[in-house]
Amino acid sequence: MPRDNPDESVAENSYRQIRSDIIFGRLSPGQKLRLENLKGTYATSISTLREILSRLTSEGLVVAEDRRGFEVTQVSTADLKEIAALRLLLEGHALEQSFEQADLEWEARLVSAHYKLARMEAVMASGDTSKAEDWKRYDWEFHQALISACGSRLLMEAHSAVFDKYLRYQMVALSYRGAVAEQEHRELLQAALQRDSKTAKTILYRHIQGGVEHALARGPLSNRPLQT
Repeated sequence: MPRDNPDESVAENSYRQIRSDIIFGRLSPGQKLRLENLKGTYATSISTLREILSRLTSEGLVVAEDRRGFEVTQVSTADLKEIAALRLLLEGHALEQSFEQADLEWEARLVSAHYKLARMEAVMASGDTSKAEDWKRYDWEFHQALISACGSRLLMEAHSAVFDKYLRYQMVALSYRGAVAEQEHRELLQAALQRDSKTAKTILYRHIQGGVEHALARGPLSNRPLQT
């Protein structure tokens, strides 16, 4: 979930904008993606939009409907559970590898990432939800920092793709878990600095499953308004 790069091509920038709008719920699950409307919103051509939406289809964020265009992929309880399980599998393995190879520079990145996340969590706790996207961006950065010393670019990329899908559920379906999630992040940081992968994986399981359970306890995922 990196920020847009000003040096990217127009097509790549439009791709990242549309992808971000899907992940952060600005394009809602099940919403029809009409090319003529998107053309004006994202300032790109119909042919480029088709390529972008086909790319997002391959990522599972968009569904292509025969002769009826495209729509944002729906959300479901089954998909949320599957995405959470996959995230836990990838992140748990990656953090174990990361802890084994971590150095002082890694510690500095991790502490910095947690500091930014903690500051944004304090903003959220105050009741100000206007920075919800920044909050989740720093959440992404912290979890990426945890595994950043794993030594595998492919593993990092796979984790990022799965985390983004999980993040979409958080933005569309999950409410802010407050002090519980903040405490879990602090515990993850402490376990990481102690290179205690066993404890970290236990906390990570509780962290991810807690988010899933919190979502499902609030009722059906479909047609739920965004709450942070």
